[in-house]
Amino acid sequence: MSDKSFPSPFDVPTPEGCEGWEDLYPYYYLFSEERREFEESKFWFFDSMHHPEVLYPFDTITSESWWVALGEMNSRVYIVPPALGIDQRVLNGRLYISANAIMDEEVVGARVAHFMERAGYYYQNWDDLYAKWKDKATETVEELKAIEVKPLPEMEALETVQSGRGITTAYDLLTAYNRVIENMHKIWHLHFEFLNLGYAAYLTYFGFCKGLFPDIADQTIAQMVSGIDVLLYQPDEELKKLAKKAIELGVGDVFKNGKGPAEVIAALEERDSGKRWIAELEKAKDPWFYFSTGSGFYHHHKTWINDMTYPFLSIGDYIVRIEAGQVVDRPIEEVQAERDRLAEEYMALLDGDDLKAFQEQLGLARTVFPYIEDHNFYVEHWHHAIFWNKMREFGQIFVDNGFFEEVDDMFYLHRNDVQQALYDLIASWAVGTPARGPKYWPKEVARRKELFAKLEEWSPVPGLGEPPEVVTEPFTIMLWGITTDSIQNWLGTGDKVEGVDLKGFAGSPGTVEGTARVVLNADQLGEVQEGEILVCPITNPSWGPIFSKISAAVTDIGGMMSHASIVCREYGVPAVVGTGFGTKKIKTGQKIRVDGAAGTVTFIE
Repeated sequence: MSDKSFPSPFDVPTPEGCEGWEDLYPYYYLFSEERREFEESKFWFFDSMHHPEVLYPFDTITSESWWVALGEMNSRVYIVPPALGIDQRVLNGRLYISANAIMDEEVVGARVAHFMERAGYYYQNWDDLYAKWKDKATETVEELKAIEVKPLPEMEALETVQSGRGITTAYDLLTAYNRVIENMHKIWHLHFEFLNLGYAAYLTYFGFCKGLFPDIADQTIAQMVSGIDVLLYQPDEELKKLAKKAIELGVGDVFKNGKGPAEVIAALEERDSGKRWIAELEKAKDPWFYFSTGSGFYHHHKTWINDMTYPFLSIGDYIVRIEAGQVVDRPIEEVQAERDRLAEEYMALLDGDDLKAFQEQLGLARTVFPYIEDHNFYVEHWHHAIFWNKMREFGQIFVDNGFFEEVDDMFYLHRNDVQQALYDLIASWAVGTPARGPKYWPKEVARRKELFAKLEEWSPVPGLGEPPEVVTEPFTIMLWGITTDSIQNWLGTGDKVEGVDLKGFAGSPGTVEGTARVVLNADQLGEVQEGEILVCPITNPSWGPIFSKISAAVTDIGGMMSHASIVCREYGVPAVVGTGFGTKKIKTGQKIRVDGAAGTVTFIE
């Protein structure tokens, strides 16, 4: 490793005008003098995959939920031998994380038997337990939907008295808020019931292949578990079905005039065939339009159910392409044929115990693999889309009572602040005197908005503290794409390869030359032209329609098991992920060559 290092978190200055930013977050989320020795001994990296933007104080509920859930499953439930949890801290409004690996081989060894017993039970009963998981996740979503958020009445209903109920709307409002918060924690506990085991099975298979075939390419190992039916692609399939239905009903022309969703619906309602199409749309919306155009971790990411602009644009695009005779369907048969061909070729090189073990490892990896993608739909999309809307119902009550000027002002408060504001509101309602909130929160929210805008101007450093000599924590490598090499690239000390302008992970095989299109957020997806190379920080699941349109993809962050890698392999699109600086070094319109097998990007112009 070079002598170059990243700054200590305690040496990173507060951006000008951002003094007091720490007040936005709870005390335990901050780097502190009390834990300085410990915190400076660790390497932290910016979680630009899941939390690329400044964290709204309320939106920390998503990161705080996975902080506990991921960690406990590793450390307390399955007893993963080399890994504990992933620690979190906020610095200048950005989330930094640090994997807690166990370096003592004796301790790792003592944990193996526990892991084999506990994880082994899940692997042996995966299909049955996973079927139960789907029921539990769906029930959790339905519980969330069923929570009623009722405004405080001028006078309790007479029925409250005559039924002898004894409790009031104030109690209902308080418990409704608590239930919604608890429900978020519950879905995240479920999220990690299977995820770490899915990664562990894949990583065991990955390591086994590397042991048997030292020269095998990483993405060849991944290709042998691709071509599996994954729920996460269903929303995109629904858009294709709706596009085909529009052509069949003769209403495809309505989508081609650049009108917004409301105007399209209005035009369709004037025709009987259009009304039939709308009926199909209504059937598809629940649950498939509970889909975020972002990661789902932030309240302001648009969801299809709230804003149908992106799905309607995609339907229109599919109509044009289908009518032009293009194939828009995912090439699953080709992917499966290549998967099977590779597996058979490698199995032909083995016999005896090695062959048996390879078949078992591959079989388990294929069994667990769908969960690695599917959980995303249940949790980050379906659940979170409903959660943010449910929270807006509380925001509206605060607006109606003068606490905030806008519904989304509530998200500038941490959930613990909201608890206090809610108590202020019900206490005022109960005793009939003014609450402090209407005089306190509008000014405080205005201050926080100003602070927030300044924090957004800060460019986060990619890492903090002393980098490890070697990165060994498996999830850090496979999901985030943080390796010894990528850290050296951040520091500018990585090995240079002649003729290569960017290095990353070989996410999906194939070589393509073409025109780059830099996309920094979902609002820019409509600009992507047929055959262009998508260059973005990270892809999101709801970007599915774009993958049958682009010729290749390049991302800043991500490893072999990131969504970008997985979805590109499923669509047969070459990809280089985890380049670190792709969106900064590549410009829209630039000619580039993407080598998805080597994990390199070369500038032709």
